[in-house]
Amino acid sequence: MNKKDVDVDTILYLAHPQSDGALSKSALQALTAAKELSSQMGMDLAVALLGEDVQSAADSIADCGASKFLGVSGAPYAQARYATDAAAIEALCRAAEPAIVICGSSSRFNRVLPGVASRLGGYADLQATAIGQSEGKPSIGRWYYRQRIRAQLVREQRPWFIALEPGNHEAYSSAGGSATVEAVSPPEPASRTTVEGLQKPAGDAQTVRPDAELLFVAGTGWTKKQADGEIHIEEAESIILDTLSKTDASLGGTKSLVDVSGEGQAVLSFMTHLNQVGQTGAIPRHPKGLATCCHGEEPHVVGWRFINERRAVNIDGNCGWAHGKADVLYVADAFEVMRKVNALLESQ
Repeated sequence: MNKKDVDVDTILYLAHPQSDGALSKSALQALTAAKELSSQMGMDLAVALLGEDVQSAADSIADCGASKFLGVSGAPYAQARYATDAAAIEALCRAAEPAIVICGSSSRFNRVLPGVASRLGGYADLQATAIGQSEGKPSIGRWYYRQRIRAQLVREQRPWFIALEPGNHEAYSSAGGSATVEAVSPPEPASRTTVEGLQKPAGDAQTVRPDAELLFVAGTGWTKKQADGEIHIEEAESIILDTLSKTDASLGGTKSLVDVSGEGQAVLSFMTHLNQVGQTGAIPRHPKGLATCCHGEEPHVVGWRFINERRAVNIDGNCGWAHGKADVLYVADAFEVMRKVNALLESQ
């Protein structure tokens, strides 16, 4: 691919359909960002799709205003695999010759984009939280140091690959239509990996749900002695799992809770470090959040920075959550509150 100047006027929107052929919510949010930037900068918008069958995904966004649709499709591209994904994205970029490539952040793209950028002499920025312009040039916003420092970046390298984190734009809404997809055929890569299938936990065993409307965070109070002087770990697990099942919420945990397993204390059997939020954990972006039995000090609050509506249940009215860190604080026993909440949900 030829080196390009800063003034090149093509933005390539990159996406991969899900198993049902539709685009994910985060992919549609990235499309909104790509459309807004192309409008602000007066740049052309093109669409590139990668997957086993990309036609239905292209039709679903046919009215997005793209000048052309490019696609790499076929059985080898049904599953994520570095060799085939890198070859496909490289071929799509050589066909479109974009200055900027924008996609929704996903494990599939995050793994392969830096390598593709290196092949094309460009640069890749992952985990961007904003896309706009600065002094007439495209720019992105990113957080550093565990979301304590926000930076605005402008890069000269082209093509510039940008993976946008979910929850920062409205998802693109389309009436659908019919799109003409120009097929791109990448050279067959040398791959030693064969995808034999996909293994994943059952739906009711999955506790990390990035697209959930509610984030339910459990603190160490669930594993401590209760009013009767006893630990009720089995009841705590039952209440929490019942809440997750009835609300389809995503489960989060404080660092102190996910660490207690190494201290010989009672633990929630389904809680792992993958559920950790805040201090070295995930920084979730859910519309609503409910913290239970959490002290609410700074490391945990950092993890809740992007939750729109924050509520907490704690028996201690003087806990950290009582000092402006939660929109609503319920001073009550979390066991009693969540039992009542589950009963109300059951009656609906």
